[in-house]
Amino acid sequence: MKKILPIILLAGVGFLAYSCDNSNNDPVVVNPGKDNDTFPIMMDATGSFTAANNFTLISDINIQATDVVLVYKKEGNLWQQIPKTYFLDDVSGLPTNRELDYNFKFNSSVVNVETKANFNQGTQMTSAETAKYLTNQTFRIVLVPADPAKKAAKAANSVDLSDYNAVIKYYNIDESKVKTISAH
Repeated sequence: MKKILPIILLAGVGFLAYSCDNSNNDPVVVNPGKDNDTFPIMMDATGSFTAANNFTLISDINIQATDVVLVYKKEGNLWQQIPKTYFLDDVSGLPTNRELDYNFKFNSSVVNVETKANFNQGTQMTSAETAKYLTNQTFRIVLVPADPAKKAAKAANSVDLSDYNAVIKYYNIDESKVKTISAH
């Protein structure tokens, strides 16, 4: 028994040494599915859409090329994700079936929020419509890290990006720290 115990001990140490060898050179992934260089950021931009700015508000940002921008329009005390289409009421003397669309484009340094319409926004809106849809509009821009691992895996617990409150909760964003930026 005394001779077999050292052999078993030696075999156990050899097995442990062999099993700890990481010679396959696979990359080590810390927090799979997480982007470790970007943190969620939220900012508000307010501006008015006019013919002078081509019905486009421009906000400067700074993100990685792989990150994602979400934009929400303030609707009273709520946030509505854009793109969004509004069907304006028929008004005597103005075109019928008027549609006003909010949309946005972004790259790593700028977000453009714009309105497009099937009518002339500068001349074919009532003053009440202009005040409601074009003047002093507030947008919440949410910069979040891209999550390619979860997109590829189509994880069941992914966040509904159209639900502002779900996004805030999922990314653990502190709404008291919203920055205000200029829209030009």
